[in-house]
Amino acid sequence: MAGPDGGMLARLFFGGPRASLRSRLSWLLEPSFMDVVFAVRSSLAAILSLLIAMAMELDSPQWAPLTVWVVAQSSRGESLAKARWRIAGTVLGCCVGVALIAAFPQASALFFCCLAVWIGLCCGGATFLESYRAYGLVLTGFTSAIVATGAIAEPDHVFDIAMARGTYIILGVVCEALLAVLFMPTLQAQARKRLLDRLHSAFQTVQRVVVDLARTDEQAQAQALAQALAELMAANARIEFDALEMGPSTRAGDHAHATFAALLMVLARARGLALVARKKGAVQAEGGMLPEGASEALRADYESARQHIQACERPQRGDRFRFRMTSRRHALEALENGIRACAGILAGWLLWEVTGWPAGAAFISFVALVYGLLATRENPVPASTPFLKGAMWSVAVAAVYVFLVLPAVTAPEVLIVVLLVAMTVGGLAARKPETAGYAFSFNMFLPVLIGPGNQGRLAEDAFFNNAMAFLAAVMFMSWTYRVMLPFRVDSHMRRTTLWVEQRLKALAAPGNRVTGHQWLSETASSLVRILRNAQGVPQPMKLAYMQYQLQAMSMGMHIVFLREVAKSPALPLNARRGIRVFLRKWMQSGMEATAWAGMTEAWLLRYSRGMPSDVAERLQNAAGSLRVLAAEKAEGASPDPA
Repeated sequence: MAGPDGGMLARLFFGGPRASLRSRLSWLLEPSFMDVVFAVRSSLAAILSLLIAMAMELDSPQWAPLTVWVVAQSSRGESLAKARWRIAGTVLGCCVGVALIAAFPQASALFFCCLAVWIGLCCGGATFLESYRAYGLVLTGFTSAIVATGAIAEPDHVFDIAMARGTYIILGVVCEALLAVLFMPTLQAQARKRLLDRLHSAFQTVQRVVVDLARTDEQAQAQALAQALAELMAANARIEFDALEMGPSTRAGDHAHATFAALLMVLARARGLALVARKKGAVQAEGGMLPEGASEALRADYESARQHIQACERPQRGDRFRFRMTSRRHALEALENGIRACAGILAGWLLWEVTGWPAGAAFISFVALVYGLLATRENPVPASTPFLKGAMWSVAVAAVYVFLVLPAVTAPEVLIVVLLVAMTVGGLAARKPETAGYAFSFNMFLPVLIGPGNQGRLAEDAFFNNAMAFLAAVMFMSWTYRVMLPFRVDSHMRRTTLWVEQRLKALAAPGNRVTGHQWLSETASSLVRILRNAQGVPQPMKLAYMQYQLQAMSMGMHIVFLREVAKSPALPLNARRGIRVFLRKWMQSGMEATAWAGMTEAWLLRYSRGMPSDVAERLQNAAGSLRVLAAEKAEGASPDPA
């Protein structure tokens, strides 16, 4: 049963392909210095919060270290962002929990129906938000469930329970923040360095991809662009955290977002120019940085990116620059997420109602908590498996502590030492992508399952009931994610394709306010999101979809430019009318309107002769956009490889 690869037990808990035991445990046997710092810092913060909660004679001190592990992140900016939204979500959740108990003290059916609808609204609404704002909203839902279900047996004390839960949360946040400040004293300097490193790396990546566009085939071009977009969007998502660490006195975060927006424009514009150049023969110019025929607009995008990077390097006093970010709203995914969470809570309540399980209230609390923790994932199914295995590990380790270790503990100092070992191991596991999914549930729920307290240790029967409720909730959640409105990447790809087609047509409307930066950001984030979840998609389908999305990014950017040119009062009325005719046809037939692009382009070029230089340049740029649209359509990209 056992072997050199770690045996059946290792495959059960770690999963994945076989590997040597040493390679599986490299995160524990060969950790980096920063891994050790994070693990020790977070473990000490968790133990500190537990000791303070016990000193305050709180009834459930184990919830304080859970909060520490929830907000503990590798960067201080992430911890700050998550902590502030956790506090806001906790306050609102406690208020809703008290209101539910007050409204339905003797009506269990109405109580659980309203609780399920509320949690469904929170999980569904979180789909419309980004980063830890989404986490704050789902936290509101499961905090309401924890407070309300905790007060079912004693509704008269619901306010005290809510205050206790809020105290645990704030205590855990404060302890994590205190230890983070002590372990990372040069916060602002490190954040500025990380931000500048990301910006320079992204700029160099875009330069390299632009050079390769003129000398690679279509398939390699699509893969290079998709990889560059993934890198840009990942770096862009972390700007918020660096900006928090740098403090409110700088606009570096806005300038950094503007830098990535300009680099997206460079990639989209360079793709179109490469298609046009491919028909005429591409050559290298300007030291190999830009393909022949690169417009002044492309140079302007490069220069805009450089200027915003310089603004981050040398911030100016009184800088009021703002950059507004937008992202696509996934309405159907939000509806499915909300329905799934609502139905899960109702099914859990019915299970409790039918069986009369004494630990039913704890089961409902754990169900709501686990739903909240995974509700903001793009595809919760892959995350649920390591979450379950981490939960099994936490139950096994907690059993050792409850039955063997805690009965021998006689002083807080000893408690610190014995808990520090398991928590540090969990902290090291959280730093590695291969084991982070297991550590996610292990770190948070280990102190909850151990249940240390002032008056005594957790009894064996209480531990088994609590552990059974916890594991049942995790398995129940994993099952519902697989059978109830499961996430299907192929269905999401079809919906995104339809959304792109509709939005492309709408971009040509005179009253449309979507900018080029917004269009590129929305489509790039949608493409990257799908590629992250497309492991099971056949390669031809994935490649066809990438090419179609990249084509849509480029064409949408040029449609926005033509729309703005058609509004320019500096241009002759007849020139604007010609562009409006093309845009009207685009609104009606979408990409098929490129059949008129060549004729409109030739008309604009003839009309530009004899015009003032600035007007002629504007018309020539519009003609260039029409030429790119025709070249993109000629490529024949389609989301269906067949």
